[in-house]
Amino acid sequence: MSKKLIRFDWAVKKLLRNKANFAILEGFLSELLFDDIRIEQILESESNQETEDDKFNRVDILTQNSKNELIVVEIQNTFEIDFFHRMAFGASKALTENLSLGQAYSAIKKVISINIVYFDLGQGLDYVYKGSTNFYGLHQHDTLALSDRQKIAFSKEKVSDIFPEFYIIKVNKFNNTAQDTLDEWIYFLKNSEVKDEFKAKGLKEAGEVLDYMRLPQDDQFRYNRYLDYLHYKASEILSLQAQAEDSIRYDEKVKLTSIAIAKGFDNATITDLTGLTTEQIEEIRTKLLHK
Repeated sequence: MSKKLIRFDWAVKKLLRNKANFAILEGFLSELLFDDIRIEQILESESNQETEDDKFNRVDILTQNSKNELIVVEIQNTFEIDFFHRMAFGASKALTENLSLGQAYSAIKKVISINIVYFDLGQGLDYVYKGSTNFYGLHQHDTLALSDRQKIAFSKEKVSDIFPEFYIIKVNKFNNTAQDTLDEWIYFLKNSEVKDEFKAKGLKEAGEVLDYMRLPQDDQFRYNRYLDYLHYKASEILSLQAQAEDSIRYDEKVKLTSIAIAKGFDNATITDLTGLTTEQIEEIRTKLLHK
């Protein structure tokens, strides 16, 4: 039996920043990173969000775990063509802003950038991707490694342990079949539902804390307004896509009409071929005459 739960993105904005609810976010991070994650603190609130639109479309949170690593969780609801670039910017920003003036470069914290997107980012068949930095020899085809001295000095095993690490979860690509505990979390991210048989860390707590009916009335109103806005944005994007498709089809009809005019076809024949009106065809004839 399932119950209506709050979307994860809204929960991150309103509920999961509370230390009492850290177990939910810790559970998600533990399943994704295959590690026992403990959040020590939330380092910042929502990033600089200057417009109402931005506040709805994206959510981010920066945490520090017990290993002194920085974990950025960012959620994007609507399509953004340069989202890869923003991932790079967000990780770089977290890295530089958490290095104090005068500190050695070796004091930088490991940054883990987790990006949950509700659109098809890039081209790929999977719905979870991981990216890390390694250096490969162009001639010897070896992987550059840390020296024993560096491993001791930095408490790192690999060069990639120093550089930011990226995760992308493409929620809408998930087929709703949960084959492991990470999939159970992604099912929740997509459907705002926790099934009774789910065993993933943090989901039991999510099923309790994120119960819509437990929200105060004011928060229920704000949450419903948030959902309304997401529906509006989805319809707006669909309309823009339809307009773009119509524009492409019209451009193709104009090209066909221009060819037909050059071949001496009359308006009635061109209308049969393209579906354009006589007025539209005459307008195209006029433009061709004045070229």
